[in-house]
Amino acid sequence: MTPGSGPKPVSGPGIALDRTTAAAATGLALATVISWVMLARQGHTMDLRPYLVAWTLMMAAMMLPSVAPLVLLHQQHRLALTAGYLVVWAALGLLPYAAMRQGFEPAVPVVLALAGIYELTPLKTACLRHCRNPATFLIQRFGRGAFRLGVEHAVWCVGCCLGLMAVLVLAASMNLLWAAVLAAVVFAQKVLPYGELSTRLTGVALLIGAIVTAI
Repeated sequence: MTPGSGPKPVSGPGIALDRTTAAAATGLALATVISWVMLARQGHTMDLRPYLVAWTLMMAAMMLPSVAPLVLLHQQHRLALTAGYLVVWAALGLLPYAAMRQGFEPAVPVVLALAGIYELTPLKTACLRHCRNPATFLIQRFGRGAFRLGVEHAVWCVGCCLGLMAVLVLAASMNLLWAAVLAAVVFAQKVLPYGELSTRLTGVALLIGAIVTAI
């Protein structure tokens, strides 16, 4: 071994596993676990402030694993990127809050059917492709600030997860078990191989669920 040589950082799909990246990955994992734990201890309330706290914790618990590839690929200001991402999801919580305050309770089969149809639309596919290609996303937005990148990625992510979030809020009443199931679905669609295939399977499963619950 020549002087100065040594083990090189192992790299995966665009992510170098150096100490900084490993620390960021550990931080994301801890934040996800802590969010789930804190969420489990939150009581149900319709007061705006504690509701938004619970909603933001739920979004952090569900979405941080699927945004991890983008955060780890971005070499600088990762905290700002994550903050921008979560701000969008936190603000989105105002919509279900307003719906619940107004007593908006559509029939479960209708929610499942609409969500299933959305999973099969070109809009869902387009949003998913943006979410599944963090390297392309960063290259196309080279020079933009980390916070803005987080906001923009979250907008595509909202488009990707719109149907699933409707199921969580309107059909599953933000149940923690369903939140965990849908978080796994989001992760499979956005990170694991065959994301578009898993999306189609999800759409079909939701449509079957709509039929079953309507009978």
